[in-house]
Amino acid sequence: MPTETPRPMRRQILTFAVVGVINTATYYGFYLLFLIALPYLGAHVLAFLLSMTGSFFLNARFTYRTRPTWRKFLLFPLTNAANFLITTAGVYVIVGVLHHGSRFAPLGASMAAIPVTFVVSRWIMVPKAGTA
Repeated sequence: MPTETPRPMRRQILTFAVVGVINTATYYGFYLLFLIALPYLGAHVLAFLLSMTGSFFLNARFTYRTRPTWRKFLLFPLTNAANFLITTAGVYVIVGVLHHGSRFAPLGASMAAIPVTFVVSRWIMVPKAGTA
C-alpha cells in the first residue's frame, strides 16, 4: 500500500517549488544583467549569491513558516552548496565543453540539484523535521 505524503510536507514541497521558480527568475535576471559586464562564471556566481539571500527569506517566511535567525542564515548556504557545485559544473560543461550558448546554460544545469536542495533546506530550516 503506497504511503501518502503528509499534508504539511506537500504544502512545503509545493511552496518550495513556487519559491524556486521565483528564485530562478531572480537569479536568471541578475545573471543576464551581470553577463553584460562579466564573464559567464562571474555572472553566475554573483547572481547565485544574491538570489540565495532572497531564497532564504522567502523559504523562511512562506515554505517553512519559521523565523529567520542569524544561525539559520549562516547555515543556509549549506542548502545551496550541492546546488552551487552541480549548477557551476553544469554551466561549465554546457558552455566550456559542449560549446552551447551561455544564456540558457544555467537553466538546464539547475534541474538536477533541486531535490537535494529541498532535503538539505528542510533539515536546516526545520531541524526537528530531520529527526522525525
